[in-house]
Amino acid sequence: MERSHDKIIMNGMEFYGYHGVLPGEQEIGQRFLVDLELATYLEHPGRLDDLTETIDYTELYGLVEKIVTEERFSLIEALAERIAQAVLGRYSVEEVMVRVKKPHAPLGGIFKYVGVEIHRSPQRH
Repeated sequence: MERSHDKIIMNGMEFYGYHGVLPGEQEIGQRFLVDLELATYLEHPGRLDDLTETIDYTELYGLVEKIVTEERFSLIEALAERIAQAVLGRYSVEEVMVRVKKPHAPLGGIFKYVGVEIHRSPQRH
């Protein structure tokens, strides 16, 4: 089967979490922004107009929210990887892109945000 160019996109999800290397980041917490892109075939659900044939955005949002707000990681790389693996474990997608932005990272300079972006595909056995 040819790879799909279809995507489900969720950008700018904002959560409060406790991720970081410094003790203050883990105690006080801060705001995190998460973007997702899920490469998946959308023609079938588009033709049927049936939520059961696609990914429920509310459920997907809740999955990401739970990870960001309830789990703790030192690195945003680890947070992004956890989100990617959770998405791949729950949904049938060809690829997931996860972008985690940390707008208030303690760098002591002026910047919009620091972040990471990863792309993961299901493991084929």
